[in-house]
Amino acid sequence: MPVPRSTMAGPTETNDAPLTAPGATRAMEAVLERVLDARLRQAHDTDAVFTHDMAERVAAFVRRGGKRLRTAFVWCGWRAAGGAGDTGAVLRTGAALELLQACALVHDDVMDGSPLRRGGPAMHVDFARGHRAEGAGGSPEAFGTSAAVLAGDLALAWADDLLTETALASPYGARLHDEWRAMRTEMVAGQYRDLRAQASGASGAEEALTIAVLKSARYTVVRPLTLGASLAGADARTLGALRAAGRCAGLAFQLRDDLLGAFGDPALTGKPADEDLRSRKLTPLLAVAVRLAETGGDEDAAAVLAPDADARPGHTVERMRAALERTGARAEVESRIADLAAAGLRHFEASGAAPAVRREFADLVRRAAGVAPQQAQELV
Repeated sequence: MPVPRSTMAGPTETNDAPLTAPGATRAMEAVLERVLDARLRQAHDTDAVFTHDMAERVAAFVRRGGKRLRTAFVWCGWRAAGGAGDTGAVLRTGAALELLQACALVHDDVMDGSPLRRGGPAMHVDFARGHRAEGAGGSPEAFGTSAAVLAGDLALAWADDLLTETALASPYGARLHDEWRAMRTEMVAGQYRDLRAQASGASGAEEALTIAVLKSARYTVVRPLTLGASLAGADARTLGALRAAGRCAGLAFQLRDDLLGAFGDPALTGKPADEDLRSRKLTPLLAVAVRLAETGGDEDAAAVLAPDADARPGHTVERMRAALERTGARAEVESRIADLAAAGLRHFEASGAAPAVRREFADLVRRAAGVAPQQAQELV
């Protein structure tokens, strides 16, 4: 099956000169733009209303961007495994991950009832506002939820199409697709375990860790690294080292995200800072705090952090933040982030990656994990 002309390699994708991880990310943005333009043309050929209402919204959401870390990790995995020359498949794989990320975020916001994403209204909120502005019949909220689910599905379809085209054009396409298929299943498993934990009122550290690994660590770092390595025909030893590195770095990333979810500035994160606390979402941070409160005999902290605690108005969130500080949970999680980041770099070195690639991976881990400057010096 030939790859459609709209997504075939262009001049920026076939440059044989060595790229850096930031350079690969910039080049991926150009690929992503061409892919989105092609998908919008195809959507318009299908239906003009669908294109205006949904496809353009999805494209705009993807273009609003994010950290674009996954593309950089794909590049690191590719280079660690000896990848060189034509970067086309690497960049298209990164673009496919950005489309998949759009699907994950849109669906996650629906399930969590999140009002904001990437500094703007979440997709379901935006659809509901449009419904209300048009004076359409029925519930704006129900319409917004249903439309957002479809929007996420559309982003997933675009991601799968692009990855399939890339795999068909690669000599290592079967291995690439195996990694992609496993990652999609892990994402759904992690999201379901998250929902199930919320419904059951789970508060255990093991459950929180399982969710963090499935929902974030593997999807954010492990699979991007092995997707890139697969494109270079990596051997089992290299893949094993990259999986270990990705698990540590991915967990460090998730723990940082948990801290930002409790203490971050919405102006910088683009999402509410108290959402996880109000919903008492099971995170490793919350699980650590519950354990420390119980072992330390802090009954007030244990009560305010309990999954079945009354969500009374007033100072509930402020009391939870104080409990996270007082029990030492925030400090313990900060320490774990530094340890995991350092372990991730040690595992990555075991992959046999060249020193320049190891340095770039270290820079990415610092960005993802938010390691403080004094700690960063220890990770070189």
